[in-house]
Amino acid sequence: MENFLLQATIYLGAAVIAVPFAARLGLGSVLGYLLAGIVIGPVTGLVGTEAQDIQHFAEFGVVMMLFLIGLELEPRALWDMRKRLIGLGGMQVLLTMLAIMGISIAMGYDWTISLAIGMIFALSSTAIVLQTLTEKKLMQTGGGRSTFSVLLTQDISVIPMLALLPLLATPVLLRLAPDGSVQRVADDTHGTHGSMSLVDGLPGWGVTLVTLGAVIAIILVGIFLIRPLFRYIHHARLREMYTAFALLLVVSIAVLMGMVGLSPALGTFLAGVVLANSEFRHELESDLEPFKGLLLGLFFITVGAGINFDLLFAEPLYILALTLGVMLTKGVILYGLGRAFQLKGKDQWLFTLGLAQAGEFGFVLVSFSSQQGVLSDGLAGRLLLVIALSMLITPLLFILYELLSRRMSEPDDPEHDEVDEKGTVIIAGIGRFGQIVNRLVQSAGFSTVVIDSNLQTVQMMRKFGFRGFFGDPTRPDLLSAAGFEEAKVLVVAIDDKASANKLVAYARKTRPDLHIVARARDRVHVYELYAAGANDIVREMFDSSLRAGRYALENLGLSEFEAAEAEQTFYQHDRKAMRELASLWKPGIPVADLPDYVERSRALNNDLETALATRQQANENKKS
Repeated sequence: MENFLLQATIYLGAAVIAVPFAARLGLGSVLGYLLAGIVIGPVTGLVGTEAQDIQHFAEFGVVMMLFLIGLELEPRALWDMRKRLIGLGGMQVLLTMLAIMGISIAMGYDWTISLAIGMIFALSSTAIVLQTLTEKKLMQTGGGRSTFSVLLTQDISVIPMLALLPLLATPVLLRLAPDGSVQRVADDTHGTHGSMSLVDGLPGWGVTLVTLGAVIAIILVGIFLIRPLFRYIHHARLREMYTAFALLLVVSIAVLMGMVGLSPALGTFLAGVVLANSEFRHELESDLEPFKGLLLGLFFITVGAGINFDLLFAEPLYILALTLGVMLTKGVILYGLGRAFQLKGKDQWLFTLGLAQAGEFGFVLVSFSSQQGVLSDGLAGRLLLVIALSMLITPLLFILYELLSRRMSEPDDPEHDEVDEKGTVIIAGIGRFGQIVNRLVQSAGFSTVVIDSNLQTVQMMRKFGFRGFFGDPTRPDLLSAAGFEEAKVLVVAIDDKASANKLVAYARKTRPDLHIVARARDRVHVYELYAAGANDIVREMFDSSLRAGRYALENLGLSEFEAAEAEQTFYQHDRKAMRELASLWKPGIPVADLPDYVERSRALNNDLETALATRQQANENKKS
């Protein structure tokens, strides 16, 4: 028990130290986890061979991630993505597999071993790539969507790969010697499976049938059994039972997949797709999300800790050449496919650099291939090292992508519209907030000009009959074309805080007489906009929160009049407090680190409580 707690302390401590440091340097959390694993593993030796056992446990993070991805993808959505899945994704898997296979045959390996190696390196890291795309907010870009489609195809392709691998088993194996030569050795691993295996001793075709049967069973259980079980759990009305059932669902599918030699992540992904239309979908997501994040981080740490530096130092040039050769081969194929599917500019480089590595499913395929007697132990060890090194290099490739994207010109981005209208009111940003402002002002008979930098949003507006212009609302030339010199009101509803502050400051400097209404994300943003020169500042959640609070008071026994009075008192006091606190706020310093601000905020909060209590007492006296 003490050893377990010590190991937990080491892993958690390494993550807590390394990940925020890497994130602050702009390296991303994944590289932070990998570096943490390297430090506590090969560098300091704080963890040893138990990292491999922990990695098997941590793989549940990948399992849960695929399950949650499946929940987000309805079967109809998969059908809508069929062109990218079959075309882009299918071609990537097939071409990469054939290219790696051809190179392996040229190196002297048997075709069965070469085909297995091709399948292993055809896959990319779903965990690293999706985590990085999400962190860097690249998922909704053209390159991000294409990358996701390929990853999804790869994950699905693991099923036929694992079904095919037993058929490649051969009584003779090729082993890679330290000098790089290929030697043939007898096979002594064929038919070794765990005691819980359902395919132990079966011929290749039998393993294939059992594997497909397990997949069909998961789909049928997801359709006919999961919903009734969830309803049964629902009647207990215990929060922890939802979490227990969600974990039971994922773990049981993982166990079944392990018993037939399949990747647990693929089984849970299928179950997630089946349950995508379930009324319990959001409950499952909220229950599993914390476990997924923690286990994924642990998985990345074990990958770093498991890198065999002894083997790397023994054959450094050979291993690095293999790693870079695999990534270069995949990169060339990805680049060609990106061009063929009309990806351009930054999207092209994101697609190419983001998928050039091997992936965590490669660990599964190598292990399974070794169990089935397809790969020798020596070759399997080298393949595992190549996979781990390519995953370690991947975050650096994303940094390279960011550098390239900054240097690249923007000819591939849609050109801004030519603004040919002028309005009394200019609205910068047409999201949920700006849309309501625009409709209200127009319905009152005033002319508006809407400018937004999101092309999809502008196009959607036009479908509903509202005209808007695509462009950067902070650009002076676009503002001038929209009638900035004659406009009476500027509404700043931009999502990006820095852009909003920049626009307000420019507008106030250029037009001191212009009335500026700005949306703020939070209190600190209010202070920033106030300092920039906004006249009216609206916190995006403030008014709706007040109304929700008024409804709560009405249902706690207050009359509508009393609840409205309390709401108005709070509103007036908060506006007064914001003005006072704005004078104590200092840019760049967290408000919690400003003693005068904190002290005055506490005093104002006490004043508010006193004012509300006094008003409530006055109302009670009137009743009596």
